[in-house]
Amino acid sequence: MTATTIPAMLQERARSTGNDDAMCFESDGKWLAITYAALDRSVQDVAAGLLALDLQPGEKVGIVSYNRPEWSIADFAIQRSGGVTVPVYPTSTPAQVAYIARHAGLRIIFVGGRSELATVAAALPEAPDVRHVVVSDDRDAWDPETATSVGEAEAQGRCAVSDFANLVKLGQQSDRSAAVEARQESLDGHDVATIVYTSGTTGDPKGVMLSHANFMHQMRAVDERFDVGPADRSLCFLPLSHVFERSWSYYIFSRGATNYYLRDPRRIIEAMSDVKPTTMVGVPRLYEKIYATVHDRLDQASARRRRLFAWALATGEDHAWRKHRGEEIPLGLRLRHLLADGLVLRKIRAVVGGPKNFFAAGGAALSPEIERFFFAAGILVCQGYGLTETSPMITCNHAGGLRFGTVGQVVRECQVKIADDGEVLVRGPNVTRGYFNDPTATAVAFREGWFRTGDVGELHADGFLRITDRIKDLIVTSGGKNIAPQNIEATIGKDHYIEQIAVVGDGRKFISALIQPSFEALEAWAQRHKLSYADREDLVSRRQVIDFFKERIARQSDNLASFERIKKFKLLPHEFSLAGGELTPTLKIKRKAIAKKYRQIIDRFYADPTLIAYGEENRDWGGPFAVYRGLTEALPYHRLFNSPI
Repeated sequence: MTATTIPAMLQERARSTGNDDAMCFESDGKWLAITYAALDRSVQDVAAGLLALDLQPGEKVGIVSYNRPEWSIADFAIQRSGGVTVPVYPTSTPAQVAYIARHAGLRIIFVGGRSELATVAAALPEAPDVRHVVVSDDRDAWDPETATSVGEAEAQGRCAVSDFANLVKLGQQSDRSAAVEARQESLDGHDVATIVYTSGTTGDPKGVMLSHANFMHQMRAVDERFDVGPADRSLCFLPLSHVFERSWSYYIFSRGATNYYLRDPRRIIEAMSDVKPTTMVGVPRLYEKIYATVHDRLDQASARRRRLFAWALATGEDHAWRKHRGEEIPLGLRLRHLLADGLVLRKIRAVVGGPKNFFAAGGAALSPEIERFFFAAGILVCQGYGLTETSPMITCNHAGGLRFGTVGQVVRECQVKIADDGEVLVRGPNVTRGYFNDPTATAVAFREGWFRTGDVGELHADGFLRITDRIKDLIVTSGGKNIAPQNIEATIGKDHYIEQIAVVGDGRKFISALIQPSFEALEAWAQRHKLSYADREDLVSRRQVIDFFKERIARQSDNLASFERIKKFKLLPHEFSLAGGELTPTLKIKRKAIAKKYRQIIDRFYADPTLIAYGEENRDWGGPFAVYRGLTEALPYHRLFNSPI
């Protein structure tokens, strides 16, 4: 690959393998394909349409949409026409959209369907510079009678609304193809390709500037460690507004593989069965929920089936490690593995769509226990580490360098060191030049040329990195113990009956937690135990339920130190949400916001020495809460297996 910019990379790929499928999307229950040649033509037409809308070099253009081919087409077209893409999470509130639109100076915004259009429309009074909204070609998402041309809108001082197809047509009729080519050729690798606004756990989001060179480095780094080609299929289900899925999708296109766009991430299990992806990126919560569901089914199985499952996993892990190390596999082990695979391991692989080259995991810590579980089943989950500011990858595990419990080794051309206070520092061609229009934040983010990640870590002598926590998230008890809450949340949160957990206890005598149960699992448990209840508030108030969770928390806490163990907890009848202010758009908990919002409840943990969890007092608080489940809230767990393991 000789290209130095993202749109040039796509053009280069289209010229070499134009007839291969680049994208697939669902329509009326079928997966339809778009070839690389067709993709490149669409990008060219949309880029010409943007020039017809008078897009200037370096101008910022927003995208507010769930995953769909138009997302990537718009992204490539913005860059090809010399613009800068500004992705916005489709789950953002109107106030958040308005802030980004004002800060970035957005004049043109691409939106997906009805919900995103409504959000942007609500943001427009606080974002007066937005003059054109392009809605993806989905006729039920907008009202053509209210759409206005650019000229009419400008004359009336209003924002024009049109659909994606009209922009394509405008580009085709504009005769600006040569101008588009000139814009692309004028791009330099160091030009800004995108500004990604970090969700942030406190304060307003900051606009991370990432260049074409930043992303080109990521493609080189991934390509050095993994083997991906035209025969591969990737399921694009994490939001493209997040740099992890976006950077990975660029890599998929650079290798000539096929990207399958999933608009509804709640259908992830069903989609994996349909698409049978050979590789993809995911967040730990996906793997945790699959693991938890399998083990919940196992808990209900007979002792004989549990012994069979344990034997099959042990056999699978022994076989996998010997194969990984290139050792000769004894005949007896090969025969035992064939039996274990047929009885158990193959069913686990079937849940995620069959055999895989590898999975990638990022965004949070993944338990080594879960890594070993998938490894034993014949699925390599490669945990990595990075931030938006590093494009994102800094380290990753891979087949040639694998150590569970770590985030892998540092990638090529990148350097990592640990500061005296334990903070992970990084520099290299993947690191941002800084934050857009925020020199103060940029200066704070760097220390003598090294980017400050804000994470605490340990760098082993052989180059493997282990992340222990966020510096700002560290809990210091009144007894002086430094505790990493994310480790506790990952350990306890992998339980099948826990959907969300927030550990609290800073400045207190011990650790406590706010827990939102997985109500699909809990309600099924209540039905099996013939436990009647009026509603979810009533359910989480029941002593049987509280004792059940107490037992499960204790079971998951075996490997935690005594001072890390949860002494008191509260079961919530609702989830933490983006709208409620407890979560960032990437579903990270805002610990300070939670501590403030639930302070009265938390204070009572430490005021009553006999309290384990609230019972009927659950009814003392509550009210309407906005619902935001996130990527995996509606995984069809009951369909993971057709028969007990």
